[in-house]
Amino acid sequence: MGRYVLAFAASYFFFALGFSATHLMAEESPFTFHVTQAFYTLGTVCVLWGAAERIHQRLFFGPIMLTYAVAAAVLAVAVVVSDDIAPRLYIVNTGYGVMFAGGALTLMHSRRRELFDVLVIWLFVASSINFFVRPVLTLLVEGSIATGDYRESIYYSVLNVALAIMSLVTAITLIGACVSDLVSSMRETSARDLLTGLRNRRAFENDLATMLDKAKVADVPVSLVVADIDHFKQVNDLWGHLAGDQAIAGFGKLIDGTVRSCDITGRIGGEEFCILVWNCDETEATRLADRIRVAFAQTKHESISSNIHLTASFGVTQWTGKESYRRLFGRADALLYRAKDGGRNRVEATNMPADHEPPAPAIAPVELQERRAKAG
Repeated sequence: MGRYVLAFAASYFFFALGFSATHLMAEESPFTFHVTQAFYTLGTVCVLWGAAERIHQRLFFGPIMLTYAVAAAVLAVAVVVSDDIAPRLYIVNTGYGVMFAGGALTLMHSRRRELFDVLVIWLFVASSINFFVRPVLTLLVEGSIATGDYRESIYYSVLNVALAIMSLVTAITLIGACVSDLVSSMRETSARDLLTGLRNRRAFENDLATMLDKAKVADVPVSLVVADIDHFKQVNDLWGHLAGDQAIAGFGKLIDGTVRSCDITGRIGGEEFCILVWNCDETEATRLADRIRVAFAQTKHESISSNIHLTASFGVTQWTGKESYRRLFGRADALLYRAKDGGRNRVEATNMPADHEPPAPAIAPVELQERRAKAG
């Protein structure tokens, strides 16, 4: 939920002002149409911007403002030249129709095609058609309308009915979209680890199962990386659990910033993390893990002594295309423990690249602290 909800509310506020001006201002006033046009345009801009903001699309205000300016200028001429309401109705409704058509085109550029995304697009299309067609059909039946007879005309009655229906349908659609977004946000929040923002174990395993099915159908290689922060218990013992939490959060942020949007990441245990790398064989996944390892070893942690650098160990393996997640994870986890047994701060894979050189073993924080103390 975001600013777009306020924009939707503001749009109805301006629409209400425009509707009130239509009823309350003097029929003979030359400013009635200008005032209602201004309020209706503000309402239109708010609802269009809100819909675009909701799906992270940019609404271009230039064409909308140009449409309003042209319509307002032509309307001013029509008010001066003729007492007939019909030209004024054509002018303002054409402007609204153009605006909603532009809004629909903006939304169509988004790749999002969930139910309410599609409904909002069709709502804007229907609104655009309504503004283009309704005045023409009504005035074909009624003909010209004098200023003093406007509120007694057939068009005025049709207008009120059309506005009531469109306002109700629009409100139901927009409220439905907001509720749908709220539910999705709550579902997403429940699937996230609060400390790192990555998927929690359950969400990771669910998404991984879906990804493995897709990989099997598409015949795409995927690899699993399992990572664990070295000597993490000593971090908690030496600097406290707050420092440990910050180290976990920093590692999660590093992972999230290194992988691609098509990859799946999760925190599956206390200091244990998983990455399912899409369309990536074991060799490339090993290189990815090593980049994360090097970056983490160079990361400074505010709550930990400045001369201490934490490290992590990694196990990497490629999915065979037939095995279950449990078996895949078991193989990667065994490689992780091989990395731990080999001195930590290293990456182990089923088939290590020929050019791989094991890094220096990780030194435990307690041991490093003792060395510093003796040297001092």
